[in-house]
Amino acid sequence: MAKKKISEPEVELISPDPDVPRPRLKKLIVRNFRCIGDQPVEIDLDDVVVLVGPNNVGKSSILKAYEVVMSHGSKAGELLISDFPNSKMDDKKYPVIELHTIVYDKTPGEKWIGNTAEGEMLVRERWIWKIPGSPKRQGWDTEENDWSEHVPWGAPNVAKTRRPEPHRVNAFDAPEVQADHIKKILMTILIERVKAMKSDATTDEVGAYNKLLDMVKDLQKKIISESKIEIEEIEKELSQSISEIFPDYKVLFDAKPEEDLDKSIVLFKAGSDLLMGPSDGYLSKIELQGSGARRTLLWTALKIISENIQKSKAGDTIGRPHVLLLDEPEICLHPNAIREACNVLYDLPKSGNWQVMTTTHCPVFIDVSKDNTTIVRVEKTPEGKIQGTTVFRPDSAELDDDDKKRLKLLNMCDPYVMEFFFGGRSVVVEGDTEYTAFNYIKSVKPEKYKDIHVVRARGKATIVALVKILNHFAANYSVLHDSDMPTIKTKKGNDKINPAWSINEKILGEISNKPKNTRVRLLASIPNFEKALLGEEIKYDKPYNFLVSLQQGDTIFKVIEQLLDSLVDFDILPPENCVEWDKMDDLLNSVKKLE
Repeated sequence: MAKKKISEPEVELISPDPDVPRPRLKKLIVRNFRCIGDQPVEIDLDDVVVLVGPNNVGKSSILKAYEVVMSHGSKAGELLISDFPNSKMDDKKYPVIELHTIVYDKTPGEKWIGNTAEGEMLVRERWIWKIPGSPKRQGWDTEENDWSEHVPWGAPNVAKTRRPEPHRVNAFDAPEVQADHIKKILMTILIERVKAMKSDATTDEVGAYNKLLDMVKDLQKKIISESKIEIEEIEKELSQSISEIFPDYKVLFDAKPEEDLDKSIVLFKAGSDLLMGPSDGYLSKIELQGSGARRTLLWTALKIISENIQKSKAGDTIGRPHVLLLDEPEICLHPNAIREACNVLYDLPKSGNWQVMTTTHCPVFIDVSKDNTTIVRVEKTPEGKIQGTTVFRPDSAELDDDDKKRLKLLNMCDPYVMEFFFGGRSVVVEGDTEYTAFNYIKSVKPEKYKDIHVVRARGKATIVALVKILNHFAANYSVLHDSDMPTIKTKKGNDKINPAWSINEKILGEISNKPKNTRVRLLASIPNFEKALLGEEIKYDKPYNFLVSLQQGDTIFKVIEQLLDSLVDFDILPPENCVEWDKMDDLLNSVKKLE
């Protein structure tokens, strides 16, 4: 006789105590899924996760893996044979996706709770597909120290309602699919109104709501009427935002109330329309607009919905949270729209109910001044294996408030400064002149320097913040800065301490914190780049005049090339008046030789 299956008691994912924080997703681990092989790819989760790396290394597969586990119990949580490695079933290479969750009380049950190295309470789950279709879900039993057929948080439909609801937007979705994403997000206004009505209604009204089909039509009218102000406000804000890029256009949201109530209690059709066009002209469906318009409207809708949630809930995140899974948000967007899209994505989690995971090839979408952002580089090893490396996490980089302010300003001045996250060797320089000179050398000899990224700090103090990131990044890099003079003359002819000199010690201090297995070279131009390389100061238009000298003189070109080579290959000696140093006394002695 078969053993009677022992059912686990259903437990809520979220604590019944309102003062206990919502569980936090900590890590996603994927193996044997699509192009990802036996070597697990680990992704640290945060409010905003940015996946960077070359094409065809599995970034989109990671988005899909996250969508699958968030959708367990529905059709979207099933796999096709094409999701298996090499589109084959192999009993030694089952697709496995593992999820780690931090909890703040013992609501899931003590046997499911372990501890992280930081002392947080951790719950582990995994999903295994032995055949295409639905997976087997397991929980890590800390008492048995093994995977269990029982699971924390009960059946999939119980757990799913409290996990983030995925909203997947692929890079090249069809217009109809993109339009559906936007309409689905906007429909949350009406859905939230329905939930509020149910929670406020008396027992008799709830019974009437659920049982009497002839009341649905009246309820629809009531909901739409009560939501009229919110919808009109959203239409107005959408129209104002979209008209900045498409002048004299407006947006109209038509919920299409259900008229045929004989066989359905569904309040609103899934086929609601979103119309857009000139204020005094024809309004056509959003799926008939251009790709840039559709994507711009998506950002704007997300922004307004996020703000609406904040205003209406005042920080109280009722209901299921959301996760936006986004492929290459920069595609088809105007440069101004790219910057705005970046702001929207980073601001979306502020409502407390959204998380964002995005892939990108655009450094504009990397803002290390934020406190809620993890950057993961996905790449293929020489052996052909996919790996994910967390290259930036704000709680580990130890950036102070001044660092964040400088990086924020730097990112505004130079949105491509974060290109070093995408690979290659990094050379940090202090100012525009060095940046211009080195990029000219690169343009003349592109094959020689194709993997070199020159990072322009636009100020000596910002070098300190960039060094902190590169140390956390655990990459080899080099730094070139002006030594400056220890003292400067006042207007009265007196000597006073030069503030720029003290920053030299701060740069050295941060470089000394580099990881043990990385190599760093620190060079100083004595006393500044122009004087060291040209032998004279340049008073005006430094980058332009230095570039003219570089183009006209073969000797100076070779000197700058030697300097760049020494910043890339640490065995090459730098040119005269550009010194390598690791002690303040050595730097001071080098400066005194010029006096």
